[in-house]
Parts: sequence; structure tokens; C-alpha cells
Amino acid sequence: MRLSRADYKEISRWTEHLRPTRQCMRMLKDRFPKYLRESKAHPTAPVVLELAYQVDLSPALMARIILDRFLQSLDGEMPSKTVISSMIKDPSLIPDPILANNIYQCTINDCCYGPLVDCIKHAIGHEHEVLLRDKLKERNLSFLDENQLRTMGYDKTPDIILEVPIAVEGHIVHWIESKASFGDDHSHRTYLNEQFWSYWNRFGPGLVIYWYGFIGELDCQRDRGILLKDCFPTDIVTLCHATQQDRLPDRQNEDKERDKD
Repeated sequence: MRLSRADYKEISRWTEHLRPTRQCMRMLKDRFPKYLRESKAHPTAPVVLELAYQVDLSPALMARIILDRFLQSLDGEMPSKTVISSMIKDPSLIPDPILANNIYQCTINDCCYGPLVDCIKHAIGHEHEVLLRDKLKERNLSFLDENQLRTMGYDKTPDIILEVPIAVEGHIVHWIESKASFGDDHSHRTYLNEQFWSYWNRFGPGLVIYWYGFIGELDCQRDRGILLKDCFPTDIVTLCHATQQDRLPDRQNEDKERDKD
């Protein structure tokens, strides 16, 4: 599915009106003491989750902020991101059982952020990488996947590198990157700067598949070597096909010569 930027912005504007303007950080500072008071009065109540709803903040993000403040109050030092992340993933590591229960309630009730959502995104991404490999095998295309490339010493690679390049819609493709997400302006710009151009520098022109669609105007780098698609291409031209097509006129000329004789 390809969306125009105008359509995407219209959808975004409509979505923004579903919730009020965020003033979450200022409100959070004012309301933070409420957690300590309410948690003592109602130890089993989802206080942090309710706070997140009241200030219109992601429950997982609210949990991370509360946990960060809690750990600072224990040690007087800034906790590391690794420690906080491990406790968010496994609340049983939190020394305060009431807070641990609140953190757990936040993570399981957040549909956009947090460890559970990360697991879902990882699973969906892996599923589409498997789909891509299956499609390549169906076409008998020889390739190396990301795991194979890492064992060969590559530190930053696309999902697939084709051992023999192909052509898609008249454009040469040396590598393929699978993205199980929608390609909007922000994410695509980030991917270009952090991934796609480095792949282009190392391996040449390539193909990016946004399985859940993208803004059509973003497919503007074809001449520079970055092709966008929203599905696995069906009009693939291989080296074998190109060689056969080159030989076809010669065979036709040979047939004409035989007819003359």
C-alpha cells in the first residue's frame, strides 16, 4: 500500500485530535508525590497506570520514570539504563513489591511501548525476514542472510545480500532490506541515514521492502540506488534471463539465414 504524503498527514492530524495536548512532564512533576501517598493507602491499586492515563503518557514510559526516581532515592545515584531496562522486563528484580506490581501493570497495559511490544515487533520482523528468504528460494536466487554475513565478519549488513545481482523495474539490486513497518517520513529518513546509505556505499544499489506500505513520495532515490517496494517484486530479471534475451535476436537471425538457404 502506497500513501501520498497528503493522505498520511491527514490521517496523522485526525489521530492527534483523539487526545489532548500533552503537558505530561510538567504534570508528572506535580503529581509524582501522589504515587507514594496512593500506593501506601491502596497497595494493590494500579496507581502508576492511572497516573499515566491522567497525564496522557505511555504507561511503560511512566513506569520507567517512576522506577528511575525510586532507584535514585535508594542509592542517591543515577541508575544505569541497563539496570532500569532489566527491571522493566523483570519486575521481580525491583526491591519494592508494591512498585514491582505497578511496573508490571504498566507494561502489560501499554500497546505502543515497553518490553512486550518490543517482543511483538521483533517477532513480526523475524516473520517477514523468513517470508523474504522463502520468496528468494522459490525464485532459486542465491543469497546470504544477515546471520551468515555476521559470521563472515560483517558488522553492519542488510537482511539479504544477493550473490548474483538482479534487476527490478530496470534497476540493479545487490541487497534487500526487510522492514515490517510503515515507511513514514521520519522513520525512512532515519533508516536512510543510519542504514540504507551505508549499505549502498558497501554493496551498491539495493531494494527496501516496507511490508506495511510507505508514503509514495519517499520512493524518489531510485536513480541513486535505493528502490522502495511494498511487497516482494514479481518482475525480477536475473542474469540468466538477460543472457537468454540477448541471445534471442541472434537465434532469430540464424533462422532467417537458414530460410534464405
